[in-house]
Amino acid sequence: MSLSSLINNARYPIANSDFKADCKKTLEQNGALILPDFLSDRSIERIIKEGESKQHLAWYTQSTHNVYLSNIDPDYGAEHARNKQVNSSKGCITDDQIDAESPLRALYDSPVFRDFLADVLGEKTLYNYADPLSSINLHYASEGQELGWHFDNSSFAITLLIQKPSGGGVFEYIENMRDADAGEMNYSGVSEVLSVQRKAKELAIEPGALVLFRGRNAIHRVTPTQGDTTRMLAVLAYNSKPGVALSEAASKTFYGRVS
Repeated sequence: MSLSSLINNARYPIANSDFKADCKKTLEQNGALILPDFLSDRSIERIIKEGESKQHLAWYTQSTHNVYLSNIDPDYGAEHARNKQVNSSKGCITDDQIDAESPLRALYDSPVFRDFLADVLGEKTLYNYADPLSSINLHYASEGQELGWHFDNSSFAITLLIQKPSGGGVFEYIENMRDADAGEMNYSGVSEVLSVQRKAKELAIEPGALVLFRGRNAIHRVTPTQGDTTRMLAVLAYNSKPGVALSEAASKTFYGRVS
């Protein structure tokens, strides 16, 4: 499967150094890069068909967590920003359940695409996860399912919106809400977000869009899905170092099983 059949190559010359430099600049300035209509219509159709045929395999989770995705800190109250719980729920199929001939796998494995991502993200090389579950995930959000406010632990996220619901499922974020490396958690600012006193930005994302997002210091969420159409989102996960695998505990939490 050629790269030109997977993506809108004429609009997005991802091997071009000037184009990559422009994308990197946008990501650095905004913390997010959106490339609308990145996937070809044929690729979207094939992924939706695969997603629908395998939705029954998905592991569904419903959980509460704080925005820092960390354990409760007894030094703070339950309603403090450090500990206050939000809801997240979704379904997921894992890398080992993605077809060998899937457009998602062909794109993930493409050296040209991987070099593009590495250059835009400022990484020397990007590596697959060492475990057989984590590299490619397809997420499902049916009516009422959502991702609560949180910060990412990783420095970057790469996603493709495959299917948009009839309502809801909106990606909201506020950049520079903390400085994780400096240990500045900005509890007061997070408290304002959780009490709806801070207005968030929205990422206008349509099916086929490639999104690169730096969520380590940007608080973000996906609002509850509305209607009968399931939101489908592909997550392409890479590492800047080889040999990284999800722990057994994390694997059981996210996927309901270990490899």
